Amino acid sequence: MNNNLTVKNSFKAFWQQSWKKMLLFLAVFGPATITAMADNDATGVATYSISGAQLGYPILFLLLIITLLLAITQEMGMRLTLVTRRGLADIIREKYGVRAALFMFAALFIANIGTIIADLAAIKATAGMLNLPAIPAVIVILVIAFLVITRGDYKATQTLMLVACLFFFVYIFSAVKSSPDWGLALSNLLYPHGVQLTPAYAWSYLIIGMGVLGTTITPWGQFFISSFASDKKIDTQHLLYSQVETYWGAFLTNFFSFFMIVATAATLFIHHIPLTSGEEAAQAIQPFAGALAGKLFAVGIINAGFMGVVVVSLSTAYAFAEFFGLSGSLNDSFKQSKTFYVLYILQLAIALLVVIFPEVSFFQLVVATQVVNAVTLPLIFYYLLRLTNDRALMHEFVNNAFQKNFAMICTVIIVIASFFTVASLFIPQ
Repeated sequence: MNNNLTVKNSFKAFWQQSWKKMLLFLAVFGPATITAMADNDATGVATYSISGAQLGYPILFLLLIITLLLAITQEMGMRLTLVTRRGLADIIREKYGVRAALFMFAALFIANIGTIIADLAAIKATAGMLNLPAIPAVIVILVIAFLVITRGDYKATQTLMLVACLFFFVYIFSAVKSSPDWGLALSNLLYPHGVQLTPAYAWSYLIIGMGVLGTTITPWGQFFISSFASDKKIDTQHLLYSQVETYWGAFLTNFFSFFMIVATAATLFIHHIPLTSGEEAAQAIQPFAGALAGKLFAVGIINAGFMGVVVVSLSTAYAFAEFFGLSGSLNDSFKQSKTFYVLYILQLAIALLVVIFPEVSFFQLVVATQVVNAVTLPLIFYYLLRLTNDRALMHEFVNNAFQKNFAMICTVIIVIASFFTVASLFIPQ
């Protein structure tokens, strides 16, 4: 009898402790997942779709590496913010001066505007597949992006972004309808195989693979995860839960990337149909996977574009407020954080004006954006490493030997990837 009572009490204590930990995890959940998922914006969907269409299943091998690199780098930014109670941009300004802040913000602003415009352009191009008028569809997306930030608060914004993350499940359906070789797809996660290895294929794999890495780990992502976590005001004692979420977010974003690649590899690669954009993928897979799969792929692109517009615009506004010591919080009123909200709205207005004029060269815009990102990203990781290695700043939460060495290797890889991304834009495929 006593043994049964002891077992019952032990189980009850275990359940209560587990439930408490789950509630704490849910309390801090959000920033890392949203940041990672927003990496799969419309331009990210295009990159993964093109990689699957041109390289097939072997490109899946890079997903495990990319997942780990994304998790490591974003964990550093999350840890820095929770320990110091300040955002990355704020600390850079204090440690390295206003001149560094001006350069970093200028580069971030230019690159982010380019990304927002590219996301809106993808929404405009994809709207026709869903029988929606292009310009009105873009305007509706921008109105929603405007209202959710200016009329909502942090909780409302986080909730909407997490709901938007659910729409990425459409890529699973598109992949299943494509009837892929699941054994070949899963085995390519472990090692690349199943295609004829030629010098041309190897060169394309290097260029496109580095482009995939470069489009997943971005300058705006490093600032956003820091600022969004800071705005949520997560307590340092919950750091472990935020670190777990960071790794979960990195896994989740590339979990959906897996299905994007599978959908295009199973339909377009095996039929030798090239792509130049994500919306082309939504159209091209229809003859092989069905009209519904194509339309759901298109819905996913519009949803990804919406997430990209909101999150990337917010990352600029957050960074400006931190770089120049201004108030900037989603929980502040328009009057309290006027510059923060005005800059957010200004980006939406600029992007709309550019997108409605068809004579704008989006290819040149993407080239300029990638060049700026390639120049900025190494500097961001230099600062991030220096700051997270600073014991006076981080105390016992400083990088350990493994984190320090591995992060340095990751940084070198990411820097190389960003420059390969730029090179790929100038080299004929």
